[in-house]
Amino acid sequence: MAELDELIHQPLRLKIMAALHAEHGEPLEFSRLKAITLATDGNLGSHLTTLEKAGYVEIAKDFVGKKPRTRVAMTPAGRQAFRRHVDYLREVVEGVSGD
Repeated sequence: MAELDELIHQPLRLKIMAALHAEHGEPLEFSRLKAITLATDGNLGSHLTTLEKAGYVEIAKDFVGKKPRTRVAMTPAGRQAFRRHVDYLREVVEGVSGD
């Protein structure tokens, strides 16, 4: 049986990881991720920091002209962790046992 990932299981972090997974490795801008997850700046930033410390996402900051831009991408380790967590959720929902 797949294992629960406590970091990803938190609802907002699950939304973040799902949104990033849907991008197939392409980074998402912070503002777009905020709109998708319906999170506040501070809440989203806090959860991204947690995911970054775990090695699940990479955060890149740069400028477009004079405007700062923050982009977030899922790492290979994050993609693997997300897949394992989704497998766990499928097993729970479908009632699959380890028998």
